[in-house]
Order: sequence, then C-alpha cells, then structure tokens
Amino acid sequence: MLLKKNTRLGIISFFIFSFLLIFTPNILAQENDNDLKKILVEINVLDKVSSKNTILKLNIGEEKKFQNLLIKVLKCENSKFDDDPEITAYIQVKDLNISDNEKVYIFNGWTFSSSPTLNPFDHPVYDLWLSSCKVI
Repeated sequence: MLLKKNTRLGIISFFIFSFLLIFTPNILAQENDNDLKKILVEINVLDKVSSKNTILKLNIGEEKKFQNLLIKVLKCENSKFDDDPEITAYIQVKDLNISDNEKVYIFNGWTFSSSPTLNPFDHPVYDLWLSSCKVI
C-alpha cells in the first residue's frame, strides 16, 4: 500500500518537474525579449515666445534637458486593438528654474497623442505633446 502511494507521488512529481522544465525557459525568454526592446519616444516641444518647434527623441527612463526643462519618459505604449492607434506615455517634467522643494515636477502624469488636453502640460513658455512611440 505504501509502495503504491510513493509510486503515484513519484509519477506526479515527475510530470510536474517535466512541465516546469519544458515551459520555464519559454517564459524567461519572453521576459528577456521585452527587456531587450528599446522604445524611442518623440516629443514635440514648442517655445511659445520664439514660436520654434523642436522634436526631442528619448529612450524610456532617459532624462533629457531642453532649455530649462528636464524631461523624462517612464512608459510609452501604442494601443493594440484600435484602427486609429492611440499613443500614451507617462512623462515627468521638472522646471530647473524653480527652486521650490514642495513642487518637484511641473508635470507628472499620462499624456495622450490624440488629445493632449485631457491631461495638459501647463507652462508659461513651453508646450509639449507626444508624437510617436517606436520600438527599435
């Protein structure tokens, strides 16, 4: 009786071990593929005083200084199930001229390419909006 119990337990353990051995490398490979993808984000910056438009290209997590702004993109995604794709990005912007410690970011949130007024970037000199998010 004890031998049958141990045999069943051994067979079940063998199948579980085999399953994990076969499918774990595939799961790890998919996670590594996502880490290897670099995403290039394009942001248009308008200087309202001089009326000059500049395109900034940033990678995810990279900080880029533009005049007195420090811009960082934390996440960027294209919608997958839409005929007219929506591009969304999580952006943080610091104004380097402001020395007030209570207000670190002048903008910290999601922005949308098709409707930037949903969560607007409000600055007296600069205006920025998201233009593209490309996997390179």
